[in-house]
Amino acid sequence: MAENYSDLLDFANQIAVHAGKITLRYFQSDVVVDRKADDSPVTIADREAEAYLREAIGGRFPDHAILGEEAGSSGPEDAEYRWILDPIDGTKSFIHGVPLYGVMIGLLRDGKPILGVVHMPALNEIVAAAEGFGCRWNGNPCRVSGVRSLHAGLVVATSITGYAQYGKDAAFQRILGKAGMFRTWADCYGYLLVATGRAEVALDPVMNIWDNAALLPILQEAGGTFTDWRGTATIANPEGLGTNGLVLDEVLELIADR
Repeated sequence: MAENYSDLLDFANQIAVHAGKITLRYFQSDVVVDRKADDSPVTIADREAEAYLREAIGGRFPDHAILGEEAGSSGPEDAEYRWILDPIDGTKSFIHGVPLYGVMIGLLRDGKPILGVVHMPALNEIVAAAEGFGCRWNGNPCRVSGVRSLHAGLVVATSITGYAQYGKDAAFQRILGKAGMFRTWADCYGYLLVATGRAEVALDPVMNIWDNAALLPILQEAGGTFTDWRGTATIANPEGLGTNGLVLDEVLELIADR
Protein backbone atom coordinates (compact mmCIF):
# COMPACT_ATOMS: atom_id res chain seq x y z
CA MET A 1 0.00 0.00 0.00
CA ALA A 2 1.37 3.39 -0.99
CA GLU A 3 2.63 5.58 1.80
CA ASN A 4 1.14 9.01 2.34
CA TYR A 5 3.47 11.57 0.77
CA SER A 6 3.04 13.88 3.75
CA ASP A 7 4.29 11.18 6.12
CA LEU A 8 7.19 10.40 3.79
CA LEU A 9 8.10 14.08 3.64
CA ASP A 10 8.05 14.42 7.43
CA PHE A 11 10.29 11.36 7.73
CA ALA A 12 12.72 12.66 5.09
CA ASN A 13 12.93 16.02 6.86
CA GLN A 14 13.71 14.34 10.17
CA ILE A 15 16.47 12.10 8.87
CA ALA A 16 18.01 14.90 6.78
CA VAL A 17 18.35 17.04 9.91
CA HIS A 18 19.89 14.20 11.89
CA ALA A 19 22.32 13.37 9.09
CA GLY A 20 23.25 17.05 9.03
CA LYS A 21 24.12 16.89 12.72
CA ILE A 22 26.48 14.02 11.96
CA THR A 23 28.29 16.12 9.34
CA LEU A 24 28.61 19.06 11.73
CA ARG A 25 30.68 16.92 14.11
CA TYR A 26 33.42 17.00 11.48
CA PHE A 27 32.82 20.41 9.90
CA GLN A 28 35.66 22.93 10.16
CA SER A 29 37.95 20.30 11.64
CA ASP A 30 41.05 18.51 10.42
CA VAL A 31 38.97 15.79 8.82
CA VAL A 32 40.91 13.17 6.85
CA VAL A 33 40.21 13.25 3.12
CA ASP A 34 40.28 10.07 1.06
CA ARG A 35 40.02 9.72 -2.69
CA LYS A 36 37.49 7.59 -4.54
CA ALA A 37 38.17 5.75 -7.79
CA ASP A 38 37.17 8.83 -9.81
CA ASP A 39 39.58 10.96 -7.70
CA SER A 40 36.71 12.85 -6.05
CA PRO A 41 37.10 13.46 -2.30
CA VAL A 42 35.24 11.64 0.45
CA THR A 43 35.40 11.89 4.24
CA ILE A 44 34.22 9.99 7.29
CA ALA A 45 31.39 12.54 7.49
CA ASP A 46 30.07 11.48 4.07
CA ARG A 47 30.22 7.81 5.02
CA GLU A 48 28.72 8.14 8.50
CA ALA A 49 25.88 10.36 7.31
CA GLU A 50 24.94 7.95 4.52
CA ALA A 51 25.22 4.94 6.83
CA TYR A 52 22.77 6.62 9.21
CA LEU A 53 20.34 7.47 6.39
CA ARG A 54 20.44 3.90 5.11
CA GLU A 55 19.82 2.47 8.56
CA ALA A 56 16.94 4.86 9.22
CA ILE A 57 15.25 4.17 5.89
CA GLY A 58 15.79 0.42 6.10
CA GLY A 59 14.38 0.29 9.59
CA ARG A 60 11.24 2.21 8.65
CA PHE A 61 10.72 0.95 5.09
CA PRO A 62 12.40 -2.45 4.62
CA ASP A 63 10.67 -2.95 1.27
CA HIS A 64 12.13 0.27 -0.20
CA ALA A 65 15.31 0.37 -2.29
CA ILE A 66 18.19 2.79 -1.75
CA LEU A 67 20.82 4.30 -4.03
CA GLY A 68 23.53 6.35 -2.33
CA GLU A 69 26.61 8.09 -3.63
CA GLU A 70 28.94 6.33 -1.22
CA ALA A 71 27.56 2.81 -0.84
CA GLY A 72 25.69 2.18 -4.08
CA SER A 73 22.42 0.27 -4.44
CA SER A 74 20.60 -1.90 -1.94
CA GLY A 75 17.11 -3.30 -1.49
CA PRO A 76 14.68 -4.95 -3.90
CA GLU A 77 15.38 -4.24 -7.56
CA ASP A 78 11.64 -4.08 -8.27
CA ALA A 79 10.81 -1.83 -5.30
CA GLU A 80 8.02 0.70 -5.82
CA TYR A 81 9.99 3.32 -3.87
CA ARG A 82 13.69 4.08 -4.26
CA TRP A 83 15.52 6.61 -2.06
CA ILE A 84 18.38 8.54 -3.67
CA LEU A 85 20.98 9.84 -1.20
CA ASP A 86 23.82 12.32 -1.36
CA PRO A 87 25.02 12.62 2.24
CA ILE A 88 27.21 15.63 1.51
CA ASP A 89 26.67 17.49 -1.75
CA GLY A 90 29.58 19.91 -1.92
CA THR A 91 32.23 17.78 -0.23
CA LYS A 92 34.95 20.14 -1.45
CA SER A 93 33.21 23.07 0.24
CA PHE A 94 32.79 20.96 3.38
CA ILE A 95 36.48 20.08 3.42
CA HIS A 96 37.44 23.75 3.14
CA GLY A 97 35.11 24.73 5.98
CA VAL A 98 32.70 26.57 3.66
CA PRO A 99 29.05 26.21 4.75
CA LEU A 100 27.61 25.73 1.23
CA TYR A 101 27.15 21.96 1.45
CA GLY A 102 23.97 20.00 1.85
CA VAL A 103 22.39 16.67 2.73
CA MET A 104 20.24 15.62 -0.24
CA ILE A 105 17.42 13.09 -0.10
CA GLY A 106 15.27 12.25 -3.10
CA LEU A 107 12.52 9.66 -3.42
CA LEU A 108 11.34 7.97 -6.61
CA ARG A 109 8.07 6.13 -7.01
CA ASP A 110 8.14 3.72 -9.92
CA GLY A 111 11.08 5.72 -11.26
CA LYS A 112 9.39 9.13 -10.96
CA PRO A 113 10.84 11.75 -8.58
CA ILE A 114 8.07 12.58 -6.10
CA LEU A 115 9.90 14.03 -3.09
CA GLY A 116 13.02 16.04 -2.36
CA VAL A 117 14.68 17.40 0.76
CA VAL A 118 17.90 19.41 0.89
CA HIS A 119 19.25 20.39 4.30
CA MET A 120 22.11 22.87 4.66
CA PRO A 121 23.40 21.96 8.15
CA ALA A 122 25.91 24.79 8.59
CA LEU A 123 23.37 27.38 7.41
CA ASN A 124 20.43 25.87 9.31
CA GLU A 125 18.28 25.91 6.17
CA ILE A 126 16.07 23.16 4.81
CA VAL A 127 14.03 23.14 1.61
CA ALA A 128 11.58 20.31 1.12
CA ALA A 129 8.85 19.35 -1.33
CA ALA A 130 6.61 16.46 -2.30
CA GLU A 131 4.38 16.08 -5.31
CA GLY A 132 1.17 17.99 -4.70
CA PHE A 133 2.32 19.45 -1.38
CA GLY A 134 4.20 22.52 -2.60
CA CYS A 135 7.69 23.56 -1.52
CA ARG A 136 8.70 24.80 1.92
CA TRP A 137 11.77 26.70 3.10
CA ASN A 138 12.38 26.27 6.83
CA GLY A 139 8.76 25.21 7.15
CA ASN A 140 7.25 28.15 5.29
CA PRO A 141 5.83 28.02 1.74
CA CYS A 142 8.26 29.30 -0.88
CA ARG A 143 8.11 30.14 -4.57
CA VAL A 144 10.48 30.99 -7.38
CA SER A 145 10.93 34.62 -8.34
CA GLY A 146 8.82 36.58 -10.83
CA VAL A 147 11.84 37.85 -12.76
CA ARG A 148 11.19 37.50 -16.50
CA SER A 149 14.59 38.15 -18.11
CA LEU A 150 18.17 37.06 -17.58
CA HIS A 151 19.24 40.70 -17.76
CA ALA A 152 17.33 41.33 -14.54
CA GLY A 153 18.29 38.04 -12.95
CA LEU A 154 20.94 36.21 -10.96
CA VAL A 155 22.69 33.15 -12.42
CA VAL A 156 24.58 30.84 -10.07
CA ALA A 157 26.88 27.91 -10.81
CA THR A 158 29.30 25.71 -8.96
CA SER A 159 32.27 26.81 -11.07
CA ILE A 160 33.26 29.05 -13.95
CA THR A 161 35.52 26.33 -15.37
CA GLY A 162 35.03 22.80 -16.66
CA TYR A 163 32.39 23.49 -19.31
CA ALA A 164 34.62 23.06 -22.36
CA GLN A 165 35.23 19.34 -21.79
CA TYR A 166 31.47 18.76 -22.01
CA GLY A 167 30.99 20.98 -25.07
CA LYS A 168 29.14 23.59 -23.03
CA ASP A 169 31.61 26.46 -22.67
CA ALA A 170 30.24 28.60 -25.52
CA ALA A 171 26.67 28.23 -24.22
CA PHE A 172 27.80 29.04 -20.68
CA GLN A 173 29.57 32.19 -21.84
CA ARG A 174 26.46 33.31 -23.74
CA ILE A 175 24.37 32.87 -20.61
CA LEU A 176 26.87 34.84 -18.53
CA GLY A 177 26.84 37.58 -21.14
CA LYS A 178 23.10 38.04 -20.70
CA ALA A 179 22.92 37.65 -16.92
CA GLY A 180 22.38 40.68 -14.76
CA MET A 181 24.54 39.09 -12.06
CA PHE A 182 26.58 35.90 -11.71
CA ARG A 183 27.93 34.21 -8.60
CA THR A 184 29.47 30.83 -7.73
CA TRP A 185 27.15 30.07 -4.82
CA ALA A 186 27.61 26.44 -5.39
CA ASP A 187 26.37 22.89 -5.64
CA CYS A 188 22.88 22.17 -4.31
CA TYR A 189 22.64 25.57 -2.62
CA GLY A 190 22.41 27.33 -5.98
CA TYR A 191 19.26 25.37 -6.85
CA LEU A 192 17.77 26.17 -3.45
CA LEU A 193 18.35 29.86 -4.20
CA VAL A 194 16.24 29.44 -7.33
CA ALA A 195 13.50 27.50 -5.50
CA THR A 196 13.25 30.18 -2.81
CA GLY A 197 13.17 33.14 -5.21
CA ARG A 198 16.70 34.39 -4.52
CA ALA A 199 18.17 33.50 -7.93
CA GLU A 200 16.72 32.82 -11.37
CA VAL A 201 19.07 30.21 -12.85
CA ALA A 202 21.37 27.52 -11.46
CA LEU A 203 23.31 25.28 -13.79
CA ASP A 204 26.03 22.65 -13.89
CA PRO A 205 27.63 20.96 -16.91
CA VAL A 206 27.85 17.57 -15.20
CA MET A 207 25.84 16.03 -12.35
CA ASN A 208 24.84 12.61 -11.04
CA ILE A 209 21.44 11.15 -10.25
CA TRP A 210 22.04 11.67 -6.53
CA ASP A 211 22.62 15.37 -7.27
CA ASN A 212 19.44 15.63 -9.34
CA ALA A 213 16.81 13.47 -7.63
CA ALA A 214 15.87 15.87 -4.83
CA LEU A 215 16.04 18.97 -7.02
CA LEU A 216 13.38 18.16 -9.61
CA PRO A 217 10.43 17.92 -7.17
CA ILE A 218 11.73 20.88 -5.15
CA LEU A 219 11.93 23.21 -8.15
CA GLN A 220 8.71 22.00 -9.74
CA GLU A 221 6.72 22.34 -6.53
CA ALA A 222 8.19 25.85 -6.08
CA GLY A 223 6.83 26.79 -9.52
CA GLY A 224 10.11 26.50 -11.38
CA THR A 225 11.83 23.94 -13.57
CA PHE A 226 14.61 21.40 -13.28
CA THR A 227 15.73 20.04 -16.63
CA ASP A 228 18.74 18.95 -18.63
CA TRP A 229 20.40 21.46 -20.97
CA ARG A 230 17.84 20.63 -23.67
CA GLY A 231 14.88 21.48 -21.49
CA THR A 232 13.73 17.95 -20.66
CA ALA A 233 12.48 17.48 -17.11
CA THR A 234 14.63 14.52 -16.06
CA ILE A 235 17.08 13.39 -13.42
CA ALA A 236 18.62 10.74 -15.69
CA ASN A 237 20.85 12.97 -17.81
CA PRO A 238 24.20 13.87 -16.22
CA GLU A 239 23.72 17.66 -16.12
CA GLY A 240 21.49 20.19 -14.43
CA LEU A 241 19.57 23.37 -15.23
CA GLY A 242 17.26 24.93 -12.66
CA THR A 243 15.21 28.04 -13.46
CA ASN A 244 12.27 30.05 -12.19
CA GLY A 245 10.44 28.91 -15.33
CA LEU A 246 10.02 32.44 -16.67
CA VAL A 247 13.56 32.59 -18.07
CA LEU A 248 13.80 28.95 -19.20
CA ASP A 249 13.08 29.64 -22.87
CA GLU A 250 15.65 32.45 -22.96
CA VAL A 251 18.29 30.18 -21.42
CA LEU A 252 17.50 27.31 -23.81
CA GLU A 253 17.74 29.65 -26.80
CA LEU A 254 21.20 30.75 -25.64
CA ILE A 255 22.27 27.12 -25.18
CA ALA A 256 21.03 26.15 -28.65
CA ASP A 257 22.50 29.21 -30.42
CA ARG A 258 25.21 28.02 -32.79
